[in-house]
Amino acid sequence: MKQAIFLGVNVDHVATIRQAREVRYPDPVHVALQAELAGADSITMHLRKDRMQVQDHDIERFVASAQTKLNLEIAPTEHMVQLALSFKPKNVCLVPENRQERTLVTGIEVSSQQSELETYVRELQNNDISCAVFIDPSEDQIEAAARLGASIVELNTGYYSATTNAIERSDQLSRIMSCCDYAFSLGLTVNAGHGLHYDNVQAIAEIETINELGVGHSVVSRALFCGIPDAVSKMKRLMVEARNR
Repeated sequence: MKQAIFLGVNVDHVATIRQAREVRYPDPVHVALQAELAGADSITMHLRKDRMQVQDHDIERFVASAQTKLNLEIAPTEHMVQLALSFKPKNVCLVPENRQERTLVTGIEVSSQQSELETYVRELQNNDISCAVFIDPSEDQIEAAARLGASIVELNTGYYSATTNAIERSDQLSRIMSCCDYAFSLGLTVNAGHGLHYDNVQAIAEIETINELGVGHSVVSRALFCGIPDAVSKMKRLMVEARNR
């Protein structure tokens, strides 16, 4: 029997719309709860240092009412790690953060931050919080993440998602497949995400060593036309169909 595939829904873009007017709606927590009911296996929220999107009270409210689990994305700093410890999410993913970028573009360069990242990973996991690092699909980065003691790697699918022709897409897909298998062989749980949408997700979901896919922008965009329940359930259906082929 094939390993199940799980869907993590990122609600940051809902918070982006709210913060554009600095009002109380749309509420990313309400959307997250709807996504859970529609089949999401986890909810991702990125608490940025500049609070451009998700706010602290969003994290607090979701943790208090979640039926699944929170994957909290944070920059690798002592302040953000201490905040994560106070929120007590099930999972933390350490991600790079650039104030000029509204969303993630590249993964963390693990090797150049090995010592401090190792400290943060250990601190989180000693407090029963599973820790992932968001990295580009590279064997060097996977090996560096394994040396940190991280239990999970999330591979950046942004390059694959941004390809504009079949040859590039095939090359990026082969790279992701190889890196997934390599990370899995090292005993790491392998997640993936960034830029995935309804037309490209199935090729990634077919990779049997992937545990969970993180999808956000495409789900929120589709929800403008058909609502969150339909958008989430269709994404989950496509993923499960691909995994079970």
